This record gives sequence, C-alpha cells and structure tokens, in this order.
Amino acid sequence: MLLFSSFTSMLDLLAQRAQELGIKYHMLTGKDSKEKRKKTIDAFNQDDTPLFLISLKAGGTGLNLTAANIVIHYDPWWNQSATNQASDRAYRIGQEKEVTVYKLVMHDSLEEKIVKLQEMKQALADEFIQSNSGALS
Repeated sequence: MLLFSSFTSMLDLLAQRAQELGIKYHMLTGKDSKEKRKKTIDAFNQDDTPLFLISLKAGGTGLNLTAANIVIHYDPWWNQSATNQASDRAYRIGQEKEVTVYKLVMHDSLEEKIVKLQEMKQALADEFIQSNSGALS
C-alpha cells in the first residue's frame, strides 16, 4: 500500500501509529538523499513490507512502485495533476495486480467542496481535450 500525504508531520504521526500496531513500513520524504531514496524504493519493491508512507512532493515523480496495489491519498493536494501523478507510481510497466486508489475526504467540509470543484474542472478539461467538440476546437 502506498499512503501519500501532503504533510510530512502527518506521515510522522502515521508512522508512529504503524509502529504501535506492529505494522512494518518504509517512509520517503523530500529530505531523503538520492541514495537513501533508491534504497528505500528498492526495499519496498523487494520485501514484504505492506506500507509505504510517502510525502506527495517526494513521491510525485521518478518512482516505480509496482509492489503496491492500493494507493491512499490521506489528505488532498490542491493540484489534481500532482495527485494523479502520485497515483501513477503504482501503475507502471511490470504491474501485475489491479490497483485501487482511495482519497480520504472529510464529509461536509471545505475539503470536500474543493475536491468536487477539482472533479468538475477535470471533467471540463477532459471534454475539451478528448472529445474535440469543445468551443476551443
């Protein structure tokens, strides 16, 4: 499982809880050196650790994490493209499992309204790009 958060402080709390529950995990943040980053990624792809905690900015590009079949976005990032790019870390060449993506969003919150707005904007962009029937064409 890949669990993305926009905040490294949240990842620290999640790591603490995983330790309390006896859940093995790896963690990657933007503070990690290139060498540590590679070792952590290789370890996750090769061992039986079930959880990879990743800051959204550190996990957005250059990762191949096909050992995962679940992606969780713990808190939203306001840039939908960054969120999609992070999810794509599990959808790489060599992925043999079906991947499920979850976004955790608080009901009746500003967060929920922003996510709905993002979805509407994405649908509008898809209409123009995919159907070629939008006003721009």
